[in-house]
Amino acid sequence: MEFTGSTYTGDTKNDRMEGKGEYTFPTETKYEGEMKDGMFHGKGVLHFPNGSKYEAIWENGIAKQGSFTFADGLQYQEKDWDYCDGYDRRFYSERCNGLRPAGKSQLTDLHPPRVIPDRCYDCGDGFYDPTTRVVTSYTGRFLRNADDSEHEWIVRTCWKAWDEVVGIDPEKSATRPEEATNMK
Repeated sequence: MEFTGSTYTGDTKNDRMEGKGEYTFPTETKYEGEMKDGMFHGKGVLHFPNGSKYEAIWENGIAKQGSFTFADGLQYQEKDWDYCDGYDRRFYSERCNGLRPAGKSQLTDLHPPRVIPDRCYDCGDGFYDPTTRVVTSYTGRFLRNADDSEHEWIVRTCWKAWDEVVGIDPEKSATRPEEATNMK
């Protein structure tokens, strides 16, 4: 495990993980639960650095049945999912605690939101710097280099540290009523 950067504390048999234990990945994701022959086997929970978790029944390292809970307590449902469905775009914490007054709306599910380093994006498990293409944890640890598809997804969808002016281009829009009527 020293070669992979992972750690294990718990029961062993024949120098393999066996019984109850805690396996921590280099990404700070942690498995707590039952092991057999060096694999996750039985009841176990994956705890992610952002506070979310996946509880499952494992067979020979493969999750056979499980449930995912987001860091804010929202439990994922494969069927009858009614969260963020297009009709109700509130954050889960807003559903639980109500909306904030006008002008003080939440920008993320966290209130107040994380402070994002200049020119970076908050990509869920850390901050992404598009110039270096590196994702670092919220505590500053290196997590990974982003490939082209992850880079594109982060830049397109994630919360960023700066504001961009958006709206009508004043040079391309009519500003006086007589200009608008002449445009056909």
